[in-house]
Amino acid sequence: MERADIGLIGVGTMGSALALNIADKGYDLAIWNLKMLSVDALIESAGNLAPRLHKCDNIANLVNALTTPRVIILLVPAGQAVDDSIDGLLPHLSHGDTIIDGGNSDFRDTIERTNRLEKLGFSYLGVGVSGGEEGARWGPSLMAGGTRGSYESLEPILTSIAAKYNDDPCVAYLGPDGAGHFVKTVHNGIEYADMQMIAEVYGLMRDGVGRSADESALFFQNLNRGVLQSYLIEITGEVLAAKDPDTGKEMVDVIVDRAGQKGTGRWTVIEAIRMGQSASIIEAAVGARVLSSEKSTREIAAPLLVPAGVDNQVNFSEEDLESALIVGRVLAYAQGFRILNSASDEFKWELEFARIAEIWRAGCIIRSAMLDEIADAFRTDLPEGRLILSGHFVEVLTQNVAGLRRIVSSAVLLGLPVPALAAALSWFDTLRQARGTTDLIQAQRDFFGAHSFMRVDVEGNHHGPWHNLKN
Repeated sequence: MERADIGLIGVGTMGSALALNIADKGYDLAIWNLKMLSVDALIESAGNLAPRLHKCDNIANLVNALTTPRVIILLVPAGQAVDDSIDGLLPHLSHGDTIIDGGNSDFRDTIERTNRLEKLGFSYLGVGVSGGEEGARWGPSLMAGGTRGSYESLEPILTSIAAKYNDDPCVAYLGPDGAGHFVKTVHNGIEYADMQMIAEVYGLMRDGVGRSADESALFFQNLNRGVLQSYLIEITGEVLAAKDPDTGKEMVDVIVDRAGQKGTGRWTVIEAIRMGQSASIIEAAVGARVLSSEKSTREIAAPLLVPAGVDNQVNFSEEDLESALIVGRVLAYAQGFRILNSASDEFKWELEFARIAEIWRAGCIIRSAMLDEIADAFRTDLPEGRLILSGHFVEVLTQNVAGLRRIVSSAVLLGLPVPALAAALSWFDTLRQARGTTDLIQAQRDFFGAHSFMRVDVEGNHHGPWHNLKN
């Protein structure tokens, strides 16, 4: 056979879809998978693209089937599978070849792998791929980090397969080593928060005012025509309108309320806390997924933990629900970009936040109409570099925060959980306090540990008179 343009290892859901996308753009692929039957199934389903997909029996044959310098994409589970794939490739590669990790790898692993492979004379790109199966097939958002020269040589391929927003490809080189994978991690953290807040609004409609899934579907469909237009709002309307083909019931009502997770939301929270940044909304979303897994405990607790003090007469409007989601989304984006800012400083990535917002406008899961305004905001001189201090978003928050406040209050009075929306409101209220209450915490720390504190009137570190008062 003629030499293939690109190698691909891993043809799971994302790998298969991306293979078809790449083939559709005129490139031939050499493909290997641990389970070769998956390669056969892909080729059989590829239709007129099948001639561009070439099955290889082993890694050595895959490498030998490629034009040089070689480009090999890994779409395998994060962790050991990536290292195993790299180790299998190395004996067969030549200087100047490039490996692309398109999975959800921990960015710290990507930093280590980049350093290792560059020392051996190879190039390594960690590319975050967002958009799920549909995005991978028809155009994902691509967040690239690693060797700049390798990215530039591969940019025509990546540009061709990426989603387009008004003809602007949703792909960018974001920085060295782990930059791309870190941005993808935070993207997923924001995704966790957005999904959780949407679910909380659905819960208020279902359990607070007794709306059916069909009725809630109409609400979200209407939301998708306004400020909240986004992929997640769109699919929420579709999901809630769907019927179970076996029972005829509303589909969402036959699904067990136990949410899975792959780890990226948790990684976002861990790294944020390590860098001294708040990820309270994302953390609440991660915590809600964790608690959802305790299904048996919740079923036992339901009749035992009686929500004393609830008020079933509480009412709220659809406008309040919309406002709550608007504010929650703005604040979730704001937390995410603040985390990116801290990582950019720490790892010297020089991330371009406006460009990140732009490549999220199509292809990815958190694509929304709001991202244009976010990109515009980052191209202005933001106070403290804070997204929520831009003139536009100050106005958005001012107009809508009362609705969020009414929704959180109503949920509390109804005994319904809204952990992410409540976290968003608390974060907002904390930020708007010029003087908070951590002066007391500093006093306590000094009392029991002599940790000292700063005074408002005198420079330097000081201690209180606590122990003198006890004498």
